[in-house]
Amino acid sequence: MARQSISFTKPNDQWLKEQVDKEEYSSKSELVNDLIRQARKQQVQIDWVKAKLEKAENRGFTSDSKEEILAQSKSMLNG
Repeated sequence: MARQSISFTKPNDQWLKEQVDKEEYSSKSELVNDLIRQARKQQVQIDWVKAKLEKAENRGFTSDSKEEILAQSKSMLNG
């Protein structure tokens, strides 16, 4: 695993310490890695929505039903 040295603002450092103290995570590194994983997953969802919007703008509205759109969105969240 690659090692990095990063600096945090005081409020962010305090928040990280609190999470570790509450035993939510065993270390700041574990917490930061989890936050990055969450951000990456969110980016996938954002990219999916953006692609759908661009497709709609370029080709008109989707023919997917609201149920299909909801099911696709839920599968992305669970995915």
